[in-house]
Amino acid sequence: MDRRRPLIEAAYDDRTRLAEAADAVRSVIAELDAGTLRVAEPVGDDWQVHAWVKQAILLYFAVAEMQVLEAGPFEYYDKIPPKRGLAAAGVRVVPPGVARYGSHLEAGAVLMPGYVNIGAWVGARTMVDTWATVGSCAQIGRDVHLSGGVGIGGVLEPASATPVIIEDGAFIGSRCVVVEGVRVGREAVLGANVVLTASTPIIDVTGPEERILKGRVPPRAVVVPGTRPRAFRAGTYHLPCALIIGERSDSTDRKTSLNAALRDFAVAG
Repeated sequence: MDRRRPLIEAAYDDRTRLAEAADAVRSVIAELDAGTLRVAEPVGDDWQVHAWVKQAILLYFAVAEMQVLEAGPFEYYDKIPPKRGLAAAGVRVVPPGVARYGSHLEAGAVLMPGYVNIGAWVGARTMVDTWATVGSCAQIGRDVHLSGGVGIGGVLEPASATPVIIEDGAFIGSRCVVVEGVRVGREAVLGANVVLTASTPIIDVTGPEERILKGRVPPRAVVVPGTRPRAFRAGTYHLPCALIIGERSDSTDRKTSLNAALRDFAVAG
């Protein structure tokens, strides 16, 4: 067990002990920033969440002090500064894109004018496109494309909750929203405007009978937005769902298949 864990867990349960855990909290955030520690990490085909690390992030908001932050002509007033040392880390950030201290972007990641929040992890060669946001503790794999306007939700509380996870090679189309700990499997494709919450029905319509999933998109699935009727006392209305309409082809390489999958299934990206 990490020696900092009992200190942080004790301070999380009893804030009068925050002072004795302050150095441990700061060191956890520094390691998150450097990428030597993660909120969640893959273990085989599953993911392990480190609740105590999320607790440290929550305590950091109590430990850190408000300060004036300046970036060129811009002034901010906040507790957490943006990341520094981007060139040395091999990370491209296009103005006015911002990655917050305590997040980590691997070498080769590209952040357009979007936002990456504390605790998030973004893998190598991943593109966070214009006005895309990566919420607190979200885990974004390698070779992922988050298209323009994508919203990846943050999951800080409860500390034991699984964050949003986008696995390696996934393509998330324009204006998609993925929140509440939903997991998108490796190399899956979400067409434009797909909204996934923990309760959104994800319906596989590729077989003779529908198969309903929630909270998880299978690897290589091609998903589009849909609706399904539901009867209420006032009448029948169509509620949002997501439809699995196919699977990415094995005949194309990872980067080509992003656009090829969209063309094959007539999906907007």
